[in-house]
Amino acid sequence: MVIVYKVSDNTKEKMISYYEDKKRDKTPSYAVFQAEEGGTIITLYESGKVMFQGVSADVDANMWKEVEAHLNNGKLPVENQKKEKEKKSNEELYEERKKYYYVNSVGSDEVGTGDYFGPIVVTASYVSRDNIPFLEELGVRDSKKLTDDKILKIVPKIISKIPYETIIYTNEEYNAHPEYNMNKVKAILHNKAILGLLKKDNFNYEKVIVDQFCYPKNYFGYLKESNNVFRKITFTTKAEDKCLSVACGSLISRYVFIKEMDKMSKSLGKMVPKGAGTTADEFGKWIIKEKGKDILKKIAKLNFKNTNKIINN
Repeated sequence: MVIVYKVSDNTKEKMISYYEDKKRDKTPSYAVFQAEEGGTIITLYESGKVMFQGVSADVDANMWKEVEAHLNNGKLPVENQKKEKEKKSNEELYEERKKYYYVNSVGSDEVGTGDYFGPIVVTASYVSRDNIPFLEELGVRDSKKLTDDKILKIVPKIISKIPYETIIYTNEEYNAHPEYNMNKVKAILHNKAILGLLKKDNFNYEKVIVDQFCYPKNYFGYLKESNNVFRKITFTTKAEDKCLSVACGSLISRYVFIKEMDKMSKSLGKMVPKGAGTTADEFGKWIIKEKGKDILKKIAKLNFKNTNKIINN
């Protein structure tokens, strides 16, 4: 058994004193000392890390953890605090995955809500347990780390095997309802995508999951005018990290968004920027000089602050 952790300076001093008559003659590189007691080999390094080796390593390690806590009012060294947090985080992630990852699920996610130019794209997908190895091999598990180039390569493989429903909400549709807030738009589109997917087959799903962008009460409030509302939804934050069907929904939506932006760029004769920063403002100023202000109704979300910057500057 081997246990390693870091101790504070005051605990180091206590250990040096305690093991004074138990030290070995030879000391490993970068070590303050190496000692042996009751079958446990204890090595204290200059960095403050201490290693316990042997059958009863846990007994000695726990004893010094108690000393550490006593000397420092119950506080662990910063490095140990980080390890405890990481351990807790990993345990929580495993528990989350049991609820969301290893289940047959329908998941929905959107792209384009933060981009001034281009449509809003929402996709709902169905992922069964049998699909997990296939998707992990493609890298879907770490979907946020995938570049646009990687997405363009793997999504055709995903859509050849994973059932999905995509809704493209154009800029003209978006601008026709200026009273809508973005959360209402998302609620309407998620509901439409989920219902559209479930009409395609009798999927054996255990959960329908949506990344929580508002309180469930508000989500369904936004849908009060809809004739058909799917209500058995599990809302959770960071759903793309927890659930493969949501990750697939995100990737497919991103793929469609990239394709739509490429079409727009070709039709306008210049690459249309993503996002809503200064590059979007500069492009907007250029395009209205070329084609007039009315073009923004077709290619942009007019209620974004960018519009005033483009037209009035």
